[in-house]
Amino acid sequence: MSIPQQTDALDQAPSTAGCRVPYRVFTDRQYYDREQENIFKGDCWSFVGLEAEVPQAGDFKSTFVGETPVILTRDSDGSLHVVVNRCAHRGALVCREMRGNRASLECVYHQWAYDLKGNLIGVPFRRGLKGQGGMPGDFDMSQHNLRQLRTESVGGLVFASFSETVESCRDFLGPIVVEQIERIMCKPITVLGDQRQRIRGNWKLYAENTRDPYHASLLHLFHNTFGLYRSTQTGKALMDSSKRHSLLYSIAASNDDAADKQAYGDSRTFDTEFKLQDMSLLKGRQEFDDKITLVILAVYPNLVLQQIQNTLAVRQTVTYGPDEFELVWTHFGYQDDDAEMQAIRLKQANLIGPAGLISMEDGEAVEIVQNAIVGEASATSYIAMGGGRAEDADHLVTEGAIIGFWDNYREIVGFEVEPT
Repeated sequence: MSIPQQTDALDQAPSTAGCRVPYRVFTDRQYYDREQENIFKGDCWSFVGLEAEVPQAGDFKSTFVGETPVILTRDSDGSLHVVVNRCAHRGALVCREMRGNRASLECVYHQWAYDLKGNLIGVPFRRGLKGQGGMPGDFDMSQHNLRQLRTESVGGLVFASFSETVESCRDFLGPIVVEQIERIMCKPITVLGDQRQRIRGNWKLYAENTRDPYHASLLHLFHNTFGLYRSTQTGKALMDSSKRHSLLYSIAASNDDAADKQAYGDSRTFDTEFKLQDMSLLKGRQEFDDKITLVILAVYPNLVLQQIQNTLAVRQTVTYGPDEFELVWTHFGYQDDDAEMQAIRLKQANLIGPAGLISMEDGEAVEIVQNAIVGEASATSYIAMGGGRAEDADHLVTEGAIIGFWDNYREIVGFEVEPT
């Protein structure tokens, strides 16, 4: 099946009755290939890591932009660089370790060596041996560097782009996203550790999930049962001016179980009779003056920055194909955390991640959708909660931010919806 180019088909804006997305965008390899070129290698900034992950000169981290392997490095002068992790000689991975510290990058295959900016600095036997062999006389080292990406940092979060024409990273993120990054990254942080989760589904299903406050108190029983997040709480679902990024937040006031039970009717997700044997899991502190206890900041295309109670983390999406992606969760706290706060953060880390008490269902939700839509050529989803338009909401029962994501996708990748 060929994919339509970005023509009049892209002008089929969703009606007020809802947004329809063809399921084939989650399964067709051609869409995935165009995403790699138009999104991850296009005019976008992708998250690659935290400055705190490479704090010292010589530190490096291997990661990805889309499916492309890259290396984040800190040079001797303190500057940050992102280069494609592919030797200019024969295409081998230069860096095979996940993290480390070294003065230069060296490919194990033929020992071509690069500095931490990605410049080629050494080629064994370049001039041959005993007058034999060697590279051609016009071989120019400067023409064989690792590909160097534009690299910018905002609030300690490092972003990279293949594009030479995309606007600055701050402009790409916009004021709402920058404000929330700076709110959470308000002082020096300490990385607490990583969790990794392979999910057998399409990465865009997770992009929908993180822009969806509607599911959070229905799918996640732990959220609702223990009052961490309910759709009855005060909160908002906002987007940046381009509608590609999303901010969901809630303020947990004192929950009214009786009123909430009535609001949820006979929903299976509302049962306050459940109790925890160890209530210390819910123990926490108010950290922010605004009293916001949940923030899900979905940054297009591959980042979620979160605050859930006292659990702070970034989630990076790594794509492996139309039906597989990885979530890399990096937990952090603040350098000035006392022992009690560090213990709180470590215990609350059980809330998120692959087996998290309020996160494990998300991966399953992605997979049950993926399993149901395989082979479907014409059917579509129906996204309409909150009015069916990409609009901000001062409540938590909306899918507007999902529609904003798809409006951007239609412009960049394109898809048609069959007439109904």
